[in-house]
Amino acid sequence: MTEIDTKTEPSVVAEEIIETAESKADIELLKEMIGAGVMYGHTKTKTNPKFKPYIIANRNNVEIIDLAKTVSAIGLAAEFLKNLVKENKMILLVGTQPSASGAIENLAKKFNLPHVKNRWPGGLITNFKSISGRLEYFKKVQADMALGEFDKHTKKERVVINKNIERMRKLFGGLENLTKLPDALLVVDTAIKGHLTAIKEARQLKIPIVSIIDSDDNPDFADYPIPANDHAKMSVDWVMNCLDKQINI
Repeated sequence: MTEIDTKTEPSVVAEEIIETAESKADIELLKEMIGAGVMYGHTKTKTNPKFKPYIIANRNNVEIIDLAKTVSAIGLAAEFLKNLVKENKMILLVGTQPSASGAIENLAKKFNLPHVKNRWPGGLITNFKSISGRLEYFKKVQADMALGEFDKHTKKERVVINKNIERMRKLFGGLENLTKLPDALLVVDTAIKGHLTAIKEARQLKIPIVSIIDSDDNPDFADYPIPANDHAKMSVDWVMNCLDKQINI
């Protein structure tokens, strides 16, 4: 992609990006991405030095992400994930921020994959044996509740039981089908504290990581980094939908 004027307004930057397209299909794709805000990073002061190769310009102190590199990265990540899905491998999805939790949950349900959308349970990977025991207990309690096993308790006791179940649901909800260590992680935003813990745990066990990364992220934390706006719901939805379509091909 050609050099973009770093001092232009957003509409002009968008036009210049579109002018780099080589076909009508590329034009439509870039328009989609621009409309979803995929190109917008964080302010320059937050930029991770290792992310600079993915930046094509800066507009009003906001980093502009090179969409050609985003498209290429999505293709590589989707191919990797597609092969895992074909082989019925376990992919664990992680996206606890409001901009990502919905898209993470939707993709997880579609492919019957475990996901974390509230907060990362520390030790989920590195202490899997212990955590899986607590997860099995949570599943049993949920099953007992559905069967009315707690109806025999007093109202006061049921209040305590329900609070405990809700606490476990926030921690383990979405992980019911995590029956073994994951074969890969798909993480939205590596800069979030809980996500960093997930990445460190995966790295410790040499589990590959796919991640949507923004200008404040370190691309070295992912084996398949996807440079894109990870703080806006429309952008995250677009990238996740794109992965979904390519995995399904």
